[in-house]
Amino acid sequence: MSRLVYVLNGPNLNLLGKRQPHIYGHETLADVERDCRALATELGLALRFHQSNREYEIIDWIHEARETACGLAINPAAFTHTSVAVLDALNTFNHPVIEVHISNVHKREEFRHKSFVSLRADGVIAGCGTLGYQLALRCIAQLLDRAK
Repeated sequence: MSRLVYVLNGPNLNLLGKRQPHIYGHETLADVERDCRALATELGLALRFHQSNREYEIIDWIHEARETACGLAINPAAFTHTSVAVLDALNTFNHPVIEVHISNVHKREEFRHKSFVSLRADGVIAGCGTLGYQLALRCIAQLLDRAK
């Protein structure tokens, strides 16, 4: 299998850099994608980078990743706390899954402390800003290298 990694982003992340910059920072999702692509090249990974406000698209990409990818980094955003369907899809993916949150969800509202996705994730990165995406890619690359 190739070293293809999916990076999936949930609702409202298309507004990154514009929406609540005091929480999420000033970087845009395009900035995050650019940085992830640069790091992926360095790590010998191929990348598919997607964002959707629609739960079914996230699920479809997870299903697609089952057939093509060796790892998945996901910032499910609000779906983290609400979507059993995303969890069920992730449970069909048999490779590393890293959950990413830009903010430290544990310092925020109580409802953000519960993550369905964490029940499947091999690792969770929260509160590191957009650097969390790069940490997730590094983690996936290391897990893949160890599995050789």
